[in-house]
Amino acid sequence: MVDGLLLPSYYLYYQSPVKIVETPDGGARVWRVSIDTGGWHEKNEIFTEITLGVGGDIFRRTPEEFVQEVERFRAHHLEGDGPIFALYETIQAVRDVAKAEDRHLTSRERALIYGIRQRTFVMFEEQLRAAGDPGADPDIARAK
Repeated sequence: MVDGLLLPSYYLYYQSPVKIVETPDGGARVWRVSIDTGGWHEKNEIFTEITLGVGGDIFRRTPEEFVQEVERFRAHHLEGDGPIFALYETIQAVRDVAKAEDRHLTSRERALIYGIRQRTFVMFEEQLRAAGDPGADPDIARAK
């Protein structure tokens, strides 16, 4: 815990997912998802703005909401091949059908998208961890 802040904590910071995690020495590290790679970039300089400025364009998220935000962000900003991107395309296809039919997503479609995003988050984070990204944490999506 850092000065009363329970860590880890999760945020949407100007539409970009950010997490604050505890360091082994009791401090904190701020990780922001990269718009270019989907990996994590250390951004400790925004710590005070996030922790004192919640509201406006900074929103606190639960771990479950955070996973969904990260995957929504990655699917929107990244392009690629492989199973993760195929799953992103599946989500988009479900959304496209609902839009073409001029309707909201059904509860079943929302549950499907939620489940796919949980899965792609773990897959993406495991790839990042294997590549040495120190901010990667697939366990966020596994914790319940």
